[in-house]
Amino acid sequence: MAEPRTQKTQSGRESRDVSLRRRIFTIIQIGRADDTLSRVFDFFIVAVIVANIAVLFLGTFSELSRFQELFEVIELVTVLIFIIEYALRIWTADYLFPGASRGKAVLKYMLSFDGIVDLMTILPFFFLSGFVAFRMLRVVRIFHLFRINSYYDSFNVIRSVLYEKRNQIMSSMFIIVVLMLAASLFMYSAEHEAQPESFRNAFSGIWWSVSALLTVGYGDIYPVTFAGRAMAIVISFLGVGAVAIPTGIISAGFVEQYTDASKETPHDLGSLLQTVVIDIDSRWIGLGVSEVEDAYGVLIVMVRRREKAERPDLDYRVMVGDALAVYKK
Repeated sequence: MAEPRTQKTQSGRESRDVSLRRRIFTIIQIGRADDTLSRVFDFFIVAVIVANIAVLFLGTFSELSRFQELFEVIELVTVLIFIIEYALRIWTADYLFPGASRGKAVLKYMLSFDGIVDLMTILPFFFLSGFVAFRMLRVVRIFHLFRINSYYDSFNVIRSVLYEKRNQIMSSMFIIVVLMLAASLFMYSAEHEAQPESFRNAFSGIWWSVSALLTVGYGDIYPVTFAGRAMAIVISFLGVGAVAIPTGIISAGFVEQYTDASKETPHDLGSLLQTVVIDIDSRWIGLGVSEVEDAYGVLIVMVRRREKAERPDLDYRVMVGDALAVYKK
C-alpha cells in the first residue's frame, strides 16, 4: 500500500510545482488590472531599474564620491534582482511558448528580443563594466513593461507606424547616406588643398556633410574656397529636403493610423474599449477570432503578440501572452 501513497505524493508535488510556476509566470508577465500582485511586481521592477540607472548616473559626480560604496551596494542588489527575475523567466518559459517543448521554449526566450535585453542588463556588471550603453538597455525594459496598455497606446502606435513604413524610411535613409557620401567627396576635392588640416581625408568631409545635411552646423570645420562655399549652399538646401522626407513619411503614418482607427471604431464606443491580456487560464486560448466574438459577444479590434501589433485575420488563433483590444457588441 505504500506505492500508491508514494505516487500520490509525487503527483501532488508535481501539481503544486505546476501551480507555482504558473502563478509566477502570471506575476512576472505584464500585469493586468485585476491582478494586484502582478501590477505591484511591474512597479517594483521599474523602481529597481530606475535605482540602478540613478546610481550609474550619480556615480559620475566627483562631489558624491563619499557615497560610492553605497552606490556599489545598490547596484549589486539591483543586479541580483535582475538575475533572479531572469532565472524565473527561464523557469517559466514553457508558459510563454506553450506550443514548444521546455528546452525549445527556454531557447526561444533566450534568443528573443526581450530575452537578449534582459541578459544584456546583467552581463555589463560582470564582464562589460565599461560599456555603459549596454547598461542603458535597462531603460528598454521599462518600455517593455508598459508597452501593452490600450488600443490607443502611444508606444504601440509609434511602433506600428515605424514597422509599416519601414521600407519608405529605409529608402529615405539610403538617400541621405548617398547625399552625405557625395557631399563629403565634393567638399574634400574643393577644400583639401586650401585646408589640408581640416579636410585631411574623406572622413573629414563626411563629418562636415553630416552636420550640414542634418542642419546641425557645429562650425568646427567649414569651406573657405569659392567652390566649397557654392557646394555648401547647394548641400544645405538638399539637407533640408532630405531630412523632411522621413519626417513626412512618419507623420503620414500617424495620420493613417488614427484615421483608420476612427473609421473602424465608433466614437461613442471608444470608452468601452478594453485590453484583455491572455493568461494560461483563459478560455480563449486556441480559439479563432469569429469563435471568440460569437461566444463572448465582443469585437476584437486589434491584437498584439510580442513585438507585433496588427488587426486579426481569419487565421488568427489566441495564444498565451496575447493582448486583445476588444469592446462589447
